[in-house]
Amino acid sequence: MSSDSIPLRPPMTRDAAGTLLGQTMGLVAVTAALFAVGAYLGRTASSQWGWLGFIAAFGCLIGMNFAAQRSQGLTVTLLFGFGLLMGLAVAPTLSYYASADPQAVWQAGAATALFIAGFGAAGYATRRDLSALARILFWALIGLILFGIITIFVLIPNAALIYAVLGLVIFAGLTAFDFQRLRRSQDIRTAPLLAASIFLDILNVFLLLLSLFSGSRD
Repeated sequence: MSSDSIPLRPPMTRDAAGTLLGQTMGLVAVTAALFAVGAYLGRTASSQWGWLGFIAAFGCLIGMNFAAQRSQGLTVTLLFGFGLLMGLAVAPTLSYYASADPQAVWQAGAATALFIAGFGAAGYATRRDLSALARILFWALIGLILFGIITIFVLIPNAALIYAVLGLVIFAGLTAFDFQRLRRSQDIRTAPLLAASIFLDILNVFLLLLSLFSGSRD
């Protein structure tokens, strides 16, 4: 069969695109709520339990990619498990900030909402293809992670500030790209995977802003 004879999937109608947007953001909201539940349940847990939660959450994320084309229900279940487990994983960190500087937590939360709304709207509205930028930002993120590992062993002046600022720049672009993917998607089944990506953008932006707001009062 030639490529010309392969039926093309028609573009989504405006109503279908609106349904995908609503479903994806609804899944993001539920995942964030389960994250909050996990953070509350794990508020007294040790950092070792946090690492176990992170590993289990990563397993759910991998499982989502295998389940996406097989079972929508299983994919959504894994997404919700991912949110809950990430809450347990981050709970020791959030508990520390909440006790040491609770004002920074609220400020980071408000700033995260504005950040995601701004860059998400820009990505959703732009006609420019952000795929090439996303590939660059992916490798930049890998470099940032390596930089963070290096700072564990090497004392670098203002390393935390540099890490946070560079991280926010990277996730500004990734947030815009994920919302552009949301607008361009042709398959309602992608909603859970898109929700996972957007939730990770939100979580990382929140943690980076939290370190900035807390550090500004040191």
